[in-house]
Amino acid sequence: MGIREKHESVLLEEAVELLDCKPGGTYVDGTIGGGGHAEKILERISPNGMLVGIDIDPHALKIAEERLRKYTAKVRLVHGNFSELQNIIGGMGLEGVDGILLDLGVSMFQLGDALRGFSFNLDGPLDMRMDPGATVTAADLVNKLSERDLKDIIRHYGEEKWAGRIARKVVEERKKAPFRTTGQLATLVERVVPGSADSRRIHPATRTFQALRIAVNEELQALARFLESAMAVLNKGGRLVVISFHSLEDRIVKRTFSYWARSCRCPKDTPVCECEGKPLVKLLTRKPVRPGDAEVAKNPRARSAKMRAVEKL
Repeated sequence: MGIREKHESVLLEEAVELLDCKPGGTYVDGTIGGGGHAEKILERISPNGMLVGIDIDPHALKIAEERLRKYTAKVRLVHGNFSELQNIIGGMGLEGVDGILLDLGVSMFQLGDALRGFSFNLDGPLDMRMDPGATVTAADLVNKLSERDLKDIIRHYGEEKWAGRIARKVVEERKKAPFRTTGQLATLVERVVPGSADSRRIHPATRTFQALRIAVNEELQALARFLESAMAVLNKGGRLVVISFHSLEDRIVKRTFSYWARSCRCPKDTPVCECEGKPLVKLLTRKPVRPGDAEVAKNPRARSAKMRAVEKL
C-alpha cells in the first residue's frame, strides 16, 4: 500500500464545499501535504484556475507533485512556511487570492516514517522537524532545556497535567545519558504517567510528543502570523478555511475569527471608533464542523478535527 493510499485527508468534501471554489479562481493550500485537498480543489477550479500549494516539508511537496501531475500547468508548489503566505503571494506577483485552506494535521507519511521522529509508536531519532533543514530538534529541547522550561512546554503545548513529573524525570535520566530516540522518551513517559481511563484511549506519551512537536516547529506562532497574512491577501468575497486538531490551535482560530467578525475592533479606551464599525468577515461556521461517525470509523485520527471558516467582506 503506497503513501497516497495510507493518508486520508480529513473533512475532504466539507472543506472544499466551504471553500466554495469557483472555476478560474486562485486558491491556496497552505499545507498541501499529500495533495488530497489540493486535488479536489483543482477539480473544481479547472480548466483555468490556479492553486498555490505550500509546505514546509520538501518530502510532502514531492508527493503532492506526483499526485497532481496532470494539473502541472495550474499548480505552483512552494517550499516554505504557511506563516510566510503574504510574502509568498506577493513574490508571485499576485494581487490576491479567492480562497485559502489550512489543514494543521500531521500527515501519515510523516508519522509513518521512523526517521522523522514524530511517532512514539516507531523507534527513531528524536527529531520532529517538519522542515529537515531547521536547526532545532526535539532531542535538543529534551536534552538542553531547564526542568522548568521543559515542564512549561509540556504543560502549555501538551496540556499535560503530569508535566512537572515528566520534566523532572527527564532531567534526572539525561544526566546518565542523553535522549536520542523516540522510544527512549516514550518509555520514560509511559513509566512516569499514572494509568487512567484516558490512557486506554490514547498513549501516555501523546501529549508530551505533541508539545515537543509544536515547540520544535513553532506551530502556534506560525498560525498566528498566518492568520494575519491570510486576511491581507484574501480578495473580497474570498474564504478562509482552517482545520485544527487540538484545542490550542482551535482557540487561536476561533478567537481570531470572532474578533474579525465584530462590528468594532477598537480598544475599549478608544473614544471614537476608528475601524468604521464594520466587520471584516462573515462567520460561516458558528460552531466548528466535525467529522461524522463514518469518517472517524475509517480514519480514527480525524476524531479531534475541528473546521472553521470565514468569508471576507
